[in-house]
Amino acid sequence: MSLSDIDDVIRLQKINAALVDRVEQAMDQQRNAFSLFQTAISLEGQVRRRTDELTTALHRLEETNIELARQKDISERANRSKTQFLAAASHDILQPLNAAQLTISSLYDLQASDQARSMVNQVERSLDTMNELLRTLLDISKLDAGVTMPRFASVPIPPILSSLLSDLRPIAEKKGLRLRVAVTNDCVYTDRLMLRRALQNLITNAIRYTDRGGVLIGTRRQGDDIAIEVIDTGPGIHEDQQEKIFEEFHRGPLPHGDAEHGTGLGLGLAIVRRLMTALNHEVSVRSTPGKGSVFRIRAKRTDAPPSIIHATPVAPVSAHSNANLTGKKILVIENDPAVLEAMAGLLSNWGCLYRIARSTSQSIAALDGGDWLPDLIIADHHLDFGDLGTDTLERLFDILPARVPAILATADASQALSERAKQLGVEHLPKPVKPAQLRALATHLINSNK
Repeated sequence: MSLSDIDDVIRLQKINAALVDRVEQAMDQQRNAFSLFQTAISLEGQVRRRTDELTTALHRLEETNIELARQKDISERANRSKTQFLAAASHDILQPLNAAQLTISSLYDLQASDQARSMVNQVERSLDTMNELLRTLLDISKLDAGVTMPRFASVPIPPILSSLLSDLRPIAEKKGLRLRVAVTNDCVYTDRLMLRRALQNLITNAIRYTDRGGVLIGTRRQGDDIAIEVIDTGPGIHEDQQEKIFEEFHRGPLPHGDAEHGTGLGLGLAIVRRLMTALNHEVSVRSTPGKGSVFRIRAKRTDAPPSIIHATPVAPVSAHSNANLTGKKILVIENDPAVLEAMAGLLSNWGCLYRIARSTSQSIAALDGGDWLPDLIIADHHLDFGDLGTDTLERLFDILPARVPAILATADASQALSERAKQLGVEHLPKPVKPAQLRALATHLINSNK
């Protein structure tokens, strides 16, 4: 073989190798393309499956949102219904109790023997306990339902305690207890009525469960807060009971079976905790068995408001200090038959000249075109034909030639109604009304209007 032939073979081998290489590259490209095609098909399937899953999830989420909206609507309607029920219960439950307490006072005046009067007093104490229980249960229900909402303001502490102690000091003194106060002249950011109720429950409990010694109410500054403390020298509370005492109907043993001052309902501290939760205040207890207890409310300290107007409490009028209502003209605006009958008996015993009206139009008619001018008006809030006592009083004040004192006696103890009564310049007296309290207030208002 010649050299030229060898060169041709070499060239052919190179050409063949190049062709084989190109064929292999082409095949590799085809294999890659096929692989990519298979990958694309697989990804398309995954995307389709994920899309289906997302569509299903979105559909389920939409159904869940619809169900949540439905449940929210049911919850809101239930809350509205509960609010309406509580408002009705406050009125309808306390109305017959008010009639009973007014009637029992008239019954007492008719008794000739001490034994009969003692029995009437026993019934009256039972009615007072029932009143306390019903009011407390309604308060708890309103707090749990969110019906009672706090109205925050800068509230001075001393006036609240001064008002409370004027009511509670005689009870403490009757038990031979010292009731002392050591408070700073500070203000806290709170709701005045809710804080007052909590302190009233704490002080009442301290007096009830203390047999000897006394009760101290004090305040101290703790950084930006104020701690209000009620300290007693009672039997104390064991550590394993200190959390349970804030539960409903939990009652501790009274010293020496103190039946005279009531066994308690076991609801006072439950109310305190709910009130403090609503106000975002801290309530705590520290106690040593055999030495006494310290209940503490901690609230934010604030600056005093620019001007503080203190309401002057109505001084109690004794039965012997110009409390004679004989011949006084009283207009009673009330639509509950039992309360009307009880009021008629009570006012008759007091020697009053009274007229009765059940609505706004009847109240205006009772004035006889101005020929009959009452010395006092006693009005309920919910009247016949949907009339309201506040609106009726406003109409009467426009018609009467002279300003006549008025008492808004109602089972509606809401803060809004209390403020409306203040705007009208009338006394707000929550039902059930104690006859002695009503007589004292009526006498004071009539004598002050001379």
